[in-house]
Amino acid sequence: MKPNHTDRQEKMITGSPGIGEPVFLAVGLLRRPHGVHGEILMEVLTDFPERLEPGIRLFISPDHHPVHLKSVRQHSKGLLVSLVEYQTQEMAGELRNRLLMVRVDDRPPLPEGEFYHHQILGLEVYAHSGKLLGVVSEILETGANDVYVITKESRQDLLLPVTDEVILDVDLEAGVLRVKLIPGLMPDEE
Repeated sequence: MKPNHTDRQEKMITGSPGIGEPVFLAVGLLRRPHGVHGEILMEVLTDFPERLEPGIRLFISPDHHPVHLKSVRQHSKGLLVSLVEYQTQEMAGELRNRLLMVRVDDRPPLPEGEFYHHQILGLEVYAHSGKLLGVVSEILETGANDVYVITKESRQDLLLPVTDEVILDVDLEAGVLRVKLIPGLMPDEE
């Protein structure tokens, strides 16, 4: 069921996740214990690792058990973190291959015109002519710019570069992405 206009307005006012929006976002993948004092190597999955400061509340997957960050420091392969609730090497070892998460409503605000991936996924995509092109099903991260994968049952996926020339408007409240199709983007044009 698609959220209605009222659901989207309430989400924007309260900051709470809307229907279908995640409640938690992964910031790291816990790998292996390091040393004997409960530190564990974490693969960074967030664009904002600087927000991981001692004292913040995090959540361990899969049951979203709350924990508190005791310390964090750089390591050649990511970050070394320790949690107040896991003080020994053995305890930290229990966390191997678990996700460390934050609540969506604790995420940092982005600059105007920038969006989190989970906000874009699932948006309906319309050409500037008003034609429905499909739904954003995936986001590919490339060196130059991201690429939105637009899926529609009646044709092969459409790949749209995330550039000002192509992306005209993102309306999260309406659940719509408006785009300009420049020559060569539509697969059936070739």
